[in-house]
Amino acid sequence: MIRLLFKLMDDTTSNFIVLELHDDGGQTCQVRTPLRIAKEMWDPLQQRPRNIYLKNCKRLNERLDRLRIAVTDYLDTIYWKFDRISLRTLGNRVRKNAATRTVEYPKESVLWHMNNYITSRSHLICSSTRKRYFVFFNLFQRFEGYSMRHLMISDVNAAFVKKFLEFGKQEAYSSSTMHRSVNFVKTVLNYLEKRGIRTFVYELELPKESRNKTFITLTEDELVKIKRMYVSPSLQAARDWLVISCYTGQRVSDFMTFNSGMLQHVAGQECIGFIQKKTQRNVLLPLHPAVQVIKSHNEENFPAKLSTKKYNEQIKEVVRLAGIDSLVSIGKRTGYRVVTQQIPKWQAVTSHIGRRSFASNFYSKIPTSLLMEATGHSSEQMFHRYINHIDTERIRSLRLYFEQAYKSKF
Repeated sequence: MIRLLFKLMDDTTSNFIVLELHDDGGQTCQVRTPLRIAKEMWDPLQQRPRNIYLKNCKRLNERLDRLRIAVTDYLDTIYWKFDRISLRTLGNRVRKNAATRTVEYPKESVLWHMNNYITSRSHLICSSTRKRYFVFFNLFQRFEGYSMRHLMISDVNAAFVKKFLEFGKQEAYSSSTMHRSVNFVKTVLNYLEKRGIRTFVYELELPKESRNKTFITLTEDELVKIKRMYVSPSLQAARDWLVISCYTGQRVSDFMTFNSGMLQHVAGQECIGFIQKKTQRNVLLPLHPAVQVIKSHNEENFPAKLSTKKYNEQIKEVVRLAGIDSLVSIGKRTGYRVVTQQIPKWQAVTSHIGRRSFASNFYSKIPTSLLMEATGHSSEQMFHRYINHIDTERIRSLRLYFEQAYKSKF
């Protein structure tokens, strides 16, 4: 069997990457590629750039993956017989694939079908959904490089799931990223099944994910603190928008566009009507009294608009000034991976906290169907991902019973 590896040339001044092939008999052949990289940016163990998320390194890594697949395809055609390798043919393949800028996916391959699926849905999905689809697409490209072969539809079965999860573990991807990626493949395969293409989608079973994750939300008590505290004029708009987000449950791309022209009166109730940017859903939402109070303080208008970047910066300061600094565990990006860290709660606040707080604070107090109408979630399963299932009211009640029981005994 022949092993394939990439390394830098011994001549440290050139920084060219070379391809080496080794057989079980100890024979070696070497082909220089036209690809180059600085020595300090090369990872000899992984045989690729140290940081594959830098723009230039990402492109280089994609070309290395293409080379792995192209060379493996060539070796397959000669049945892995080392003595039949043509260095001239091999060199031509290496140079051709290294120089190719536009990538063509083999017809009927998984990536070919994925690309077609995304293209077919482009008029139905928003830009953020399209970007997320290509995150999955790029992950499968890297998996093909890891597997050193193109994946065809017939290859996507139970064995594929096992190997794909092993790849994710080796690359330190989170289990949720890998599970979402497999679910995207299932979506594509189900799309193909409806068009008469036979797949093994029924074999794509995933191990259960642990659901211990607690989302960062602002409780009603914390919101009262924030509403009642004094803030400087420079933070006033950020504080008001934070409160509005927690009582409307909308994304920053939606609530930051609120204006008096969107207001309507329905059955004697003041409402705001708008189309959600991400889902294109029509939403008609009665204004919570807390939002109406903010309007009254702004001459019956909404606060001044803020950029998302400025809003995210300022609401952290607002929550810090409110004294909300208990430690919380969150996944924080370190390099290009997420690790769990404990930080003060105010540092974990982002523009999405309003949406999660709305869902969590009103869950079980308002029928779920009505809450989903407000948030725009299409399924209860998706809605439940937004809920912090730590019920503070029940904890308070249970503690009260503990204290009463303790006093009755002592």
